[in-house]
Amino acid sequence: MADTAVENYVPRLKARYNDVIRAKLKEELGLANVMQIPKLGKVVLNMGVGDAVNDRKSIETALAEMEAIAGQKPVVTKAKKSIAGFKVREEMALGVKVTLRHDRMYEFVDRLITIAMPRIRDFRGLNPKSFDGRGNFAMGLKEHIVFPEIDYDKVEGQRGMDIIVCTTSDNDDHARALLKEFNFPFRK
Repeated sequence: MADTAVENYVPRLKARYNDVIRAKLKEELGLANVMQIPKLGKVVLNMGVGDAVNDRKSIETALAEMEAIAGQKPVVTKAKKSIAGFKVREEMALGVKVTLRHDRMYEFVDRLITIAMPRIRDFRGLNPKSFDGRGNFAMGLKEHIVFPEIDYDKVEGQRGMDIIVCTTSDNDDHARALLKEFNFPFRK
């Protein structure tokens, strides 16, 4: 039998979106229909592991670290074709990725904004031009160790990772307004 407190748990950022942000965005963007209000669709995390060509164990390490960061089991990405200059063969494991949706997505975005970004060295804000024209925002981290789930003493090497935040908006202005309400620290 499941605990009712766990069943009724709503992530902090999701509750804030439902209670405050939706009404504010509807008024700010001048939307007539509630269904037009932009919301988060999914967050995709990708970690390329270039040294996997020489060391197969590095993929297993990256899988474990990505699982700790995301809270969900990632999939291994493989090479589509062989490239002799890079010593890459077809179907060789080269990275890991995970797609977060619903509550896990809100939990991750909350940790990213409140814990990980303040720990980034020489951080001056996110580039407000990193939108793709369809309401999706992409950013990169040079070090994955900014997440508190990663034990700094056990890390063999620093890896970068890509974070793509997909919104239901079809234009960048609405998506930018949504992410600003989620306190994404964009540069001025």
